[in-house]
Amino acid sequence: METLVTISDFIILVFIISLPILLLIFLKRKNSKKIAVKFFLIGFFLMALLISISAAWSDISNLMLLKHYGYNADSMNFDNVSSENRVRVKNLVTSIMGIGWPLKAIFGFIMTIPYLIFVYLGKMLIGKLKNNKE
Repeated sequence: METLVTISDFIILVFIISLPILLLIFLKRKNSKKIAVKFFLIGFFLMALLISISAAWSDISNLMLLKHYGYNADSMNFDNVSSENRVRVKNLVTSIMGIGWPLKAIFGFIMTIPYLIFVYLGKMLIGKLKNNKE
């Protein structure tokens, strides 16, 4: 179960990292006007969606893992948890008791805005370097 959660987290992370790059490549191939405006508008929307999915999935996956380990979230009961999993379950319970997923999504989205700018400037710099070599 933990492997499934780790794989899904990794897939979401790959989507978050690769989406702006693929979006910029797609827009450059379309050869449309105002690429920057389209890139940032579409990128903000898609990144907000992916970050929201990622934040919600982190809480959902923690609850799934707690249920898998035998923890009763309704009564906060550790009776059914085996002794080797108690430390892991206590860490999961602590992580759930922190900030909620909407606030995690807001912080995550704010952190991705510089990444969108970095991808756009990096692609433009690479394009200029290619043009100078040719």
